[in-house]
Amino acid sequence: MKRILIFLLIFTAMISSMFSEITNTKKIATFSVVAYDEETNELGVAVQSKFLAVGAVVPYAKANTGAIASQAWGNTKYGPEGLKFLEMGVSPKKVTEILTFKDKDSDQRQLGIVDGQGNSYTFTGKNCMKWAGGESGDSFAIQGNILAGEEVVEAMVEKFKNTENLPLGKRLIEVLKAGEHAGGDKRGRQSASLLVVAENGGYSGYNDRFIDLRVDDHETPIKELMRIYKLHEKTFQGSAYIRRGVKAMEKNKNKKANILFKRAMNIAQTYNDDPVLLNSIAWEFAQHDYNMDFALMSAKKASKLKPEDPNILDTLAFVYAKKGNYKKAVEIEKKAYRLSNNEIFKEKIEKWERRIK
Repeated sequence: MKRILIFLLIFTAMISSMFSEITNTKKIATFSVVAYDEETNELGVAVQSKFLAVGAVVPYAKANTGAIASQAWGNTKYGPEGLKFLEMGVSPKKVTEILTFKDKDSDQRQLGIVDGQGNSYTFTGKNCMKWAGGESGDSFAIQGNILAGEEVVEAMVEKFKNTENLPLGKRLIEVLKAGEHAGGDKRGRQSASLLVVAENGGYSGYNDRFIDLRVDDHETPIKELMRIYKLHEKTFQGSAYIRRGVKAMEKNKNKKANILFKRAMNIAQTYNDDPVLLNSIAWEFAQHDYNMDFALMSAKKASKLKPEDPNILDTLAFVYAKKGNYKKAVEIEKKAYRLSNNEIFKEKIEKWERRIK
């Protein structure tokens, strides 16, 4: 049955007019990196170009499936169709052959593909504007066109291989920076984007879009992308890592869970002067009963930075209650109640006081 479905998709792709329907006739001169993080199962694409809003055209990704960058004279159907084939177990190389077969303009296409196991492939059509080319390897595909030279791709590959310790999102931006420093797009720069997906990685865990950031028109798009990334990191990523870690623990994937928890802890330590972030980290750990010592340390630090914030005090009290120190929890919650007159806080006080007795 699976073979029949694959055949039907291939046949549809070959006869469809989709390959002749190009959404934009302007060539997307760009350099990109597509990659997979084996430790966290994240998949991502980062791209920079002398092209308006490149993030709306080049990157595609689906959690546990793969990631694709479609560029040069970009065909926006390559992304969705390619992900369908990857989901069915077709290799990145074979997916490329399917997508480019019968595409009369395939010699002007460029794409990089990585699947959910780290297999990769990069393709550059023979008529892509020079310099154009790419390199693929374990868990990455890097490519570009209208570049200053081959050294751009070489610098990006070297940076990718030497930044294994970084979270995937930050790693991909560093790879873009290396490409830019090596000459980048020889026409200049205009936009950049970062897309990273992970199962339940999106806002509140409702979808898989862990990071989706775009700089559509800027004099220094990669620098601006990193600025926005840091804001995203301290606003959303800590709690997302914890939720994903809990999900991993529920599936007995303890090694992965510990890696994800460690990522959250690193973020808290990086931004240890931000009471809102520290409070969020403490709350997420406490409500899931994980890393309670770190939760208490973070909550204490947050309340020290912002001692009159009733919500932060409520988190600190909650952590103490989770650790069984109801007397301390009541003492702190009473202060939170005095500052806010929040009836929910009053109910907690009454509940914890009963526990003391």
